[in-house]
Amino acid sequence: MKVSLPLLYSGNPREAADQVAALERAGLDGVWVAEAYGFDAPTLMGYLAAKTERVEIGSAILNIYSRTPSALLQTAAGLDNVTGGRAILGPGASGPQVIEGFHGVAFDQPVTRTREIVELIRRGLRRETLTHEGTFTLPLPPGQGSGLGKPLKLLSRPERRTVPIYVAALGPTSVRSMASYADGWLPFLFYPERAAEVWGEALAAGTARREEGLAPLEVVAGGMLAIGEGPDTKALLDLARPLYALYVGGMGARGKNFTTSWPAALRLLRPRPGRSRTSTSTATSATRRRMCRRPAGRSQPGRPGVLRPRADRRVPGRGRDQSPGDPGRPRPGRTGRASEGVAGLTGPAVRLSRRPP
Repeated sequence: MKVSLPLLYSGNPREAADQVAALERAGLDGVWVAEAYGFDAPTLMGYLAAKTERVEIGSAILNIYSRTPSALLQTAAGLDNVTGGRAILGPGASGPQVIEGFHGVAFDQPVTRTREIVELIRRGLRRETLTHEGTFTLPLPPGQGSGLGKPLKLLSRPERRTVPIYVAALGPTSVRSMASYADGWLPFLFYPERAAEVWGEALAAGTARREEGLAPLEVVAGGMLAIGEGPDTKALLDLARPLYALYVGGMGARGKNFTTSWPAALRLLRPRPGRSRTSTSTATSATRRRMCRRPAGRSQPGRPGVLRPRADRRVPGRGRDQSPGDPGRPRPGRTGRASEGVAGLTGPAVRLSRRPP
């Protein structure tokens, strides 16, 4: 098992990089860099490479729509070189609001597109001449473009012939596909005790078709981890509630939440026996309110306990330097030395080098 930290896409990356270097000396195994529609991940990953010596540096996630497969190949090869073989490529589809709204690209065929990109990256790192017909066509066929395109291979020699590729996937179709070809899996809101209820069938079907020669699928259990004992550790729930509430009740378009939109995930939101049933939207809203509510006696002026729906999805009462999951300055009752005062970092994720449930 390895312990890693996500670098949030808000906050100051330079400050966070200094703190990642300090955490590396304390034994941190890896860091994951998000981008959403903020700073691009590869730039920050390169900066982290210069500030660290040992930690693995992964993208989580690098969207597959705003970059061509060959651009992602170049990124993987370049990052692996500047990190000295410590890079992990974490591609994912992101979502239609970002892809279509920010990048202006149609959000289509995410499962097929992801698989083809991974195949092309792996072939490119082996410096094969790239030709392909599918969602992408390399080179462009006659009648498109100038007609001067020809098959090429990567000009530079990569640090390694293979870079680990961890694919972000949530829905059953994408998880089933990912489990057949990816080196690792980037889930989110991972609850180990109930993961099999949500993803068990898809993982089993995918691993049954796993490509020959691949090691067992690794799982990055994307969630918050508190190390310690006693009631003080429970105070960290206040750190987790806004982040979970954002994804369960506030992420995505009003009528489409990819985090909770497939039947297996919705089972986790159903009322317990003896409680009245309600609609999915009402249950999700109630979950959001419950998760954001502060414990009695912990209310603070200017920090209402309910997450308001806002366009920028910020948690009420947090300043510009503090985002969902951003620990910010230490507060009374907080524990966990690895995260106190770390601007731009959230709680550790656990990377499991074993077969998924």
